[in-house]
Amino acid sequence: MNRIVLIGNGFDLAHGFPTRYEDFINWYWDKCLYNLKTCHYSTFSDSLIAFSLKSGQGSWQSLFWQLGYTFNAPKGVDFVNALIAEKDNFEVVLSPLLYRICKSLSEHNWVDIENEYYTLLKESVYNSDGGKPDTQEINNQLNGLLELLAQYLTTLSCDKVYPHSPINSLIYEPIRIDDISVKGLEYFYDHCNFWASQDRFSWYDQLNRYGFKDGLASILRVEVDEFLEKFVDRTSEKPMITDYSKFPQQLLRPNNTLLLSFNYTQLSDIYSGIGHIIHIHGDLYSTQSMIFGYGDELDDVYQDLLKLSDNECLKNIKSIRYLESGNYRKMLQFIESAPYQVYIMGHSCGNSDRTLLNTLFEHKNCVSIKPYYYQKEDGSDNYMEIVQNICRNFTDMKLMRDRVVNKTLCEPLPQTNYNGTPDKLFKTAEVNKISTEEL
Repeated sequence: MNRIVLIGNGFDLAHGFPTRYEDFINWYWDKCLYNLKTCHYSTFSDSLIAFSLKSGQGSWQSLFWQLGYTFNAPKGVDFVNALIAEKDNFEVVLSPLLYRICKSLSEHNWVDIENEYYTLLKESVYNSDGGKPDTQEINNQLNGLLELLAQYLTTLSCDKVYPHSPINSLIYEPIRIDDISVKGLEYFYDHCNFWASQDRFSWYDQLNRYGFKDGLASILRVEVDEFLEKFVDRTSEKPMITDYSKFPQQLLRPNNTLLLSFNYTQLSDIYSGIGHIIHIHGDLYSTQSMIFGYGDELDDVYQDLLKLSDNECLKNIKSIRYLESGNYRKMLQFIESAPYQVYIMGHSCGNSDRTLLNTLFEHKNCVSIKPYYYQKEDGSDNYMEIVQNICRNFTDMKLMRDRVVNKTLCEPLPQTNYNGTPDKLFKTAEVNKISTEEL
C-alpha cells in the first residue's frame, strides 16, 4: 500500500512563508511604488496596471512625483488607494484581471486568482456579442501576473530551512486501519499479508529504511521475530496473519510515498528523503514549466469552451498544459501501481484542480482521503471547508462518504515558527529519520 501527500499553499504557510496571494499582491504594490520612485516620467505601466500624472497640475502630488516619493509615501494597497482617490491629479487604470483580484481582496479579504481568471475568461466568451472574445488579452494579463508571482516567490529562499519533525512524522507515519475505507479494508489486509510472506531480513531492511537503528532497531527486531513466530500461519500455501491487531505498528508504513506538490517553491523537497516528489505545476527554476490557470473539465462551461475554434480559450487549461511534461503520466503510473492513501496537507481542494483531484479521489486504488486541517487561534478550523471542496471533486457521493476520513481521526497540520532569519530556523533530525517521540 502506498501514500500520496497532496501539498498545497497551506503547507508553505505552515512553515511561516508568506505565500498567500494577498502577500504577493501587497509585494506587487510595493514594486509599483518603487517603479514610480525611480521613473523619470509622469507615467508607469505594465501588463496589469497603468499610472499617470495628469498634465498641467502643480499639486503636491506633482511635486512628490518629481521628488520620487522620497518622504512619507504610503505602503501597499494604501498607496494605490491614495492615487485612485486623487482623481483630479492621477489616472489609475487596472486591467480587468487585477480589478477582480482587488475587488475580491476588498470584499472577502482573500482571493483565488485562478478562479478569477476562469470567471473572467467565461465572461469574455459569453459577453462577446457574437464577436471574437478578447481571450488573448486576458491570457496576456495572466502571463504577466505569473511572471510577477515567480519574481516574488524567488525572494522566499528555502535554502536554510530544515524539515519540521512533526510534519515529517505525519508524512511517513504508520498506516492506521481506522483511516481505511470500508471497501479498502481488503487492500489493507493484503498489505499486511504481503509482509507476512516476507522473510525477517526484509522486515529489518524496512526498519533501516525508516531510520530505526541501534538500540531501538534491536527492540523492534525482537518484536518482528515474535510476531512472525506467533501470529503468522505458514502451513497454508500462502502465509496468513492470524491476528492483525498484533501486527508491529512501526512496520505498518507505506511501501512508497509520493509528495505531489502543487506549489512552485522547493520547500516540499526537504521532506522527500525516503519518498518521491512531483512538482505537478512546475517550479521556479523554469518559469515556462509553471502551470497556472484552471483545471475543471467537470464544469459545464468547459464543454462550451472546447466547442469554440479559439485556441486561446484553452491556453491555460491545466489538463492540457500537463501534456507539456511527463509529470502527470508519472502520477498516473504511481496510482495504477498499488492501492494508496491520500493525505492532504495545505491544499484547499478547490475547483481549479478539480480534474486532477477527481482522478485521484475516485480511482479504484484510492482507499482513503485524510485532510490535515488548519486550526485558528480561536479554536475554529477549516476541516469542514476542505471536506466541502473534496465533495465537489466527486461524482459519486456514496464513494466520497466512505473514503473521506472523519474529523475525529484527523488532526491539525503542525505549524512552525520559521521567520526567515538563520538563527531562528527550526531544527530537527534528518528527513529520513522517524522521531522516537511517536513510538
